[in-house]
Amino acid sequence: MEEFKVKFKEQADKLGAEIKTLLQEHGNTVIGETTLAQIYQGMRGMTALVTETSLLDAQDGIRFKRRSIPELREQLPKAKGGSEPLPEALFYLMMIGEIPTEEDVENLSAILQRRSHVPTYVFDTMKALPKDTHPMTQFVVGVMALQAESVFAKRYAEGFSKKEYWEATLEDTLNLIARLPHIAAFVYRRKYKGGKAVQPDGMLDWAANFAHMLGYDNEEFKELMRLYMVIHADHEGGNVSAHATHLVGSALSDPYLSYAAGMNGLAGPLHGLANQEVIKWIFEMQKELNTEAPTAEQIGEYVKKTLGEGKVVPGYGHAVLRQTDPRFTAQMEFGKKHMPDDPLVNTVWRIYETVPGILQALGKVKNPWPNVDAHSGALLVHYGMKEYEYYTVLFAVSRALGVLSSLCWDRALGMPLERPKSVTTAAVKRWLNKEVENLGD
Repeated sequence: MEEFKVKFKEQADKLGAEIKTLLQEHGNTVIGETTLAQIYQGMRGMTALVTETSLLDAQDGIRFKRRSIPELREQLPKAKGGSEPLPEALFYLMMIGEIPTEEDVENLSAILQRRSHVPTYVFDTMKALPKDTHPMTQFVVGVMALQAESVFAKRYAEGFSKKEYWEATLEDTLNLIARLPHIAAFVYRRKYKGGKAVQPDGMLDWAANFAHMLGYDNEEFKELMRLYMVIHADHEGGNVSAHATHLVGSALSDPYLSYAAGMNGLAGPLHGLANQEVIKWIFEMQKELNTEAPTAEQIGEYVKKTLGEGKVVPGYGHAVLRQTDPRFTAQMEFGKKHMPDDPLVNTVWRIYETVPGILQALGKVKNPWPNVDAHSGALLVHYGMKEYEYYTVLFAVSRALGVLSSLCWDRALGMPLERPKSVTTAAVKRWLNKEVENLGD
């Protein structure tokens, strides 16, 4: 653990010095312009954040420390006998900035295993909720209950130096990442499996142990969990879950409070809940068409019907991407390797062949291509996880790797309280009138 801390601190000190120089030499440099449309329409494309863990390119997709999804699948260490990267290895990369060795990953896995115990009172708190409560609500309640364990909160209350904020944040981050699979598995087993828990297996890696506690010991499903946890881990800092975690964290809220805030954002239909909406839409299509394997023509007609009702096709389009999401492609490759004849998976591929052309023909859609949510549900259903309301919890466990490592960087770099300026529409009108008057002089 000490070696990991030392490596992170070295990287943080080095980057902190570079940032200080950048601000001294270029602090007044203008990096972009803000339009009125951006202010009113969700700040799309407005560069306003620095996130050190990943960068999203409209054409190439997400890159973690400059490495693409295909490069991660090739370069990151894997479980013995496996072919998908270990999520612990990605967390190491986001924190340290370099590809870890197998020994580095084994050490990190051991650190997480030693920290994975969840106090009984956390489960008791979750049990107080009705069983039919949405899985994401149960999950976030568990995280909030666990907040009593925060190292950062305790040390802040006692009084400690700003220079030590990063270390307490890292302690909380490791503890939280270690415990999240247990909380998430408890939600699944309680809601869908009669409350019968599956005890953890200390010999397994983080993602495989999560799969085991969910009740899935199929080796392919463990591989899927490793891939799923990697490709959902981060998507730069502007998405709702990452931004909310950063924003709340900027108030020096501890990692538990910050992460819970981000996951409440992830639970929204326009963010993480989208993977639930995709599989629900496909099931409804199969039911209406009375077939598990609709043809391209049938899919096309159903898509047009969906659009004609003023609805969107879930899983298609993205706020930033303008190509097929490489995370979708990674899942498609997994499907072709492990389940090429699965009817539902083939339906996902047939939708992929059909939808973009229809959306392009509308002439109004900036990105007609599938995102990560368009495929994940079908892979999970193949292995028996049909409870699509739960899918966002899987997303939440994965996203912890990115948003919490980013929070560690925020603390290490001394990032300030985030407080952008807002205006009223009346103020905008006054400003515009003044501009028009000036132009007329």
